[in-house]
Amino acid sequence: MALVFRTVAQLAGISLSLLGWVLSCLTNYLPHWKNLNLELNEMENWTMGLWQTCVIQEEVGTQCKDFDSFLALPAELRISRILMFLSNGLGFLGLLLSGFGLDCLKVGERQQDLKKRLLILGGILFWTSGITVLVPVSWVAHTTVQEFWDETVPEIVPRWEFGEALFVGWFAGFFLLLGGFLLNCAACSSQAPLASGHYVVAEMRDHCQKLEMKSTHLKI
Repeated sequence: MALVFRTVAQLAGISLSLLGWVLSCLTNYLPHWKNLNLELNEMENWTMGLWQTCVIQEEVGTQCKDFDSFLALPAELRISRILMFLSNGLGFLGLLLSGFGLDCLKVGERQQDLKKRLLILGGILFWTSGITVLVPVSWVAHTTVQEFWDETVPEIVPRWEFGEALFVGWFAGFFLLLGGFLLNCAACSSQAPLASGHYVVAEMRDHCQKLEMKSTHLKI
């Protein structure tokens, strides 16, 4: 039973982490961190991301312009760029290490201690990646709220609001944290005492084959 939990937790953890990493990459490049709707011209909407600003017009379509200078950006956008790049890199490294640590992978199947260390390290990298996604997304959201309710700005001045990329980033951070937690739980779960290392490998293969058969039947 413990071995079944390990296998299921590993597959669920790596799947959630992969999903979180993909979403974090999308968050990094989507130009929808902030949205601006003009009341005077409802046919024109503005969006701002970490790399460019876009204007959406019904007649013309979408036109985007990259930021001219990195140093001219607000502090939250400059630091968000760095943290998002760091998150993407840590998530990719976590996928590589935890992938080699999966029980269902035949590579290094007789070195269970090494696989356990790889899973734990991969889980820690996913946690770090999730945090480095949540920090810039939450920071930009906080500054957006502050600017929206700034009483010193006249009411007639348009104000930026939350963009879709912020919500994608929150989901990405949550999936990365949850995936890393499941991988660490799987790595730290106690194994039932078995007769020999060969028996451990054989039983792991059986569980992996059963999971593959079940997923094949579900697809059919």
